[in-house]
Amino acid sequence: MESITLYFREGPSDKVYQASICPKDDGHMVHFAYGRRGSTLSTGSKTQIPVAYPIAKDIYDKLVREKMAKGYKPGADAASGTPPESPNKHTGISCQLLNPLHEQQLDQVLLNPDYWMQEKLDGRRMLIKKDGNQICGINRLGFPVSVPDPIARDVAKYPRDFLLDGEAVGDTFHAFDLLTIGPEDPRPLGFSVRYLRMRDMLGSFDHPHIHLVAVVFPCETTERFQQFKQEGKEGVVFKHKDAPYTPGRPNSGGSQLKFKFHETASFIVTKVNEKRSVSLILFEGEKVRPAGNVTIPLNHDIPAPGTVVECRYLYAFKESGSIYQPVYLGSRPDIRAAECITCQLKYKADAET
Repeated sequence: MESITLYFREGPSDKVYQASICPKDDGHMVHFAYGRRGSTLSTGSKTQIPVAYPIAKDIYDKLVREKMAKGYKPGADAASGTPPESPNKHTGISCQLLNPLHEQQLDQVLLNPDYWMQEKLDGRRMLIKKDGNQICGINRLGFPVSVPDPIARDVAKYPRDFLLDGEAVGDTFHAFDLLTIGPEDPRPLGFSVRYLRMRDMLGSFDHPHIHLVAVVFPCETTERFQQFKQEGKEGVVFKHKDAPYTPGRPNSGGSQLKFKFHETASFIVTKVNEKRSVSLILFEGEKVRPAGNVTIPLNHDIPAPGTVVECRYLYAFKESGSIYQPVYLGSRPDIRAAECITCQLKYKADAET
């Protein structure tokens, strides 16, 4: 496989672009990955079907020339991790998605001795699969994504195959669940079994770029919950100790739930405005609802119309649907537009009369 990593650094911009030629069947594919340095990269292909090597080489060389003409340069200090071999082919692996826990239900779970708590990280959801010498990242939609080299090097140290679920934050993978290890598949078992098995596994080798997301046991849950909240953490996840790992999201409720200390939601960009601002929309059934505008920080590229993005906000106004004090967090290629719906929003409480 032929590949190159390019990087671009100017002012607040610090970006990475990777390109590769991968053999497939009787031909070759040209794949690419891009994003901010230290982040989980977005991926794609310049070829829809395998092509002859000379054609792939021409596409690859042209792509590299275009990027270098825009100021990208090769360098040993560029973030690496080659693009996946088939970024547009579903892996057949789907992650478990959790429903939110509403504040009025919080005490029922917080004080329940059968629920274990973990910190919710402010990163990008990723599963990591090790299959022999092959290491693959998988996003929340089940498609392969690039794994940063520091994480991949740590994964390669473990002698057995495995599948971990977690979140990538820069060059660190925060593991919170174990799906497979060697020939074992503990997904039908309770979370307590999977967690303790994962803790033993990660305790058996050196992995500075893989962190175990520790559980908080029921005797400390209330105290640590308040501590996380005061420290400005993203939120927490509650998991029933006997809950199996089930792909997809329950229609409602479930035995594993998330609680955010900050309100966030996914939106669709509909228009680029002046002064680095974009307009946002959400779906409400078959209707389109405006959700206000958000300013794009200088260290982010301005997203094009149609892009799914994530924003933090204080609350939304019921009448207009606009979000108040929005903060742009980045694009979310791993979230479908159909998931950008108004029921994500937390609205401002009505003033008392």
